Amino acid sequence: MAEVLLYHHIQGLTDGVRAFADDLREAGHTVHTPDLFDGRTFASIEEGFGFAREAGFDAIRERGAAAADELGPGLVYGGFSFGVTIAQRLAQTRAGARGALLMCSCLPVAEFGEAWPEGVPGQIHGKEDDEFFDEDLPAARELAGSTNAVELFVYPGDQHLFADSSLDAHDPEASALLMERVQAFLASV
Repeated sequence: MAEVLLYHHIQGLTDGVRAFADDLREAGHTVHTPDLFDGRTFASIEEGFGFAREAGFDAIRERGAAAADELGPGLVYGGFSFGVTIAQRLAQTRAGARGALLMCSCLPVAEFGEAWPEGVPGQIHGKEDDEFFDEDLPAARELAGSTNAVELFVYPGDQHLFADSSLDAHDPEASALLMERVQAFLASV
């Protein structure tokens, strides 16, 4: 079974992110879900960005990296949207990364190094008409095309945080398929 460090999205550690983590735990995985917003959740992406801007994006990301410092090597780093900015960085820069789960976002590999680390598998998940993922899609395609270790899954629809069951954007069908793919991935690492 895998040990996963899962970072929440810009709306905070919502009940939907907790439920996602619980589903992974029920399958036997160890899942850590640091709360980078100290219990705050937000009704909209815009409200969450406002909070993060005020608190400092870099300060929040550093808190996320510090959560990894408390755990040993051999982690799968996962994140939803804003959380991907932390998870992808750690997957690319930390020795011993077992994998990456990048949901609803993907940054250019060059943000954190020259190439994706050899031997680190990953998955990228997003909606084809999601206005936020749309700007990340070229980077996601480039990453998936640069290595056989990373798969890209694009789902129909335009919801951004579609795997969060506590939000209006939730898409049960796509979310179930994403979970199935994530479970298969975690069973293989």
